Amino acid sequence: MQTSQSHLAYLALEHLIVTLALKPGALVTEKQLIDMAGHGRTPVREAIQKLAWQGLIRVKPRVGLQVAEIAPEDHGNVMQVRRELEPIAASLVAEHATDEQRKRLIDCARAMEECAVTGDLAGFFAADKAFDEIVEDVCPNGFIMAALGPVQTHARRLWYSTASPERMDRAIALHVAVIRAIHQGRADEACASMAVLIDYLAHT
Repeated sequence: MQTSQSHLAYLALEHLIVTLALKPGALVTEKQLIDMAGHGRTPVREAIQKLAWQGLIRVKPRVGLQVAEIAPEDHGNVMQVRRELEPIAASLVAEHATDEQRKRLIDCARAMEECAVTGDLAGFFAADKAFDEIVEDVCPNGFIMAALGPVQTHARRLWYSTASPERMDRAIALHVAVIRAIHQGRADEACASMAVLIDYLAHT
């Protein structure tokens, strides 16, 4: 599967925002983001547009670019959307994924389990992003994914800001349960496992 330069630039910048390497509220220039992403001006500009649409970067006239701040109400609002939509998405993916996509999901699960052993929080978040992107590719309901995409990224950033190895271990175990249910084509189990995962994330 070929990945565009703009998407690679987006993934690089999204990871920096989620892992708080780019601090909430920080003012940045396009040149700084080009250097950080390691891609050219056009791909980075397209990545900035997507991040702005997702509410992760704010374009401020005559000021520049600002990484979105984290508001106290963000966690509750994000989890409200995820609780309603993500279990449905998981069940649809269990029904519609191809064999190749199911294999990629298992690769994500293995990567997550390795991160549990090594305590690699940033690696886990990268694997979680890969999982979300496969779900987005597979899910036949584009309206669900249009709503979920931005909140999943916001959720990762919020969770990273208070993460601990103990919380990561439990989150990885719950993610793997969802992935294995999807891999085996068990739609009801995927839905239920995702609901358990979201409930855990909402209360930690």
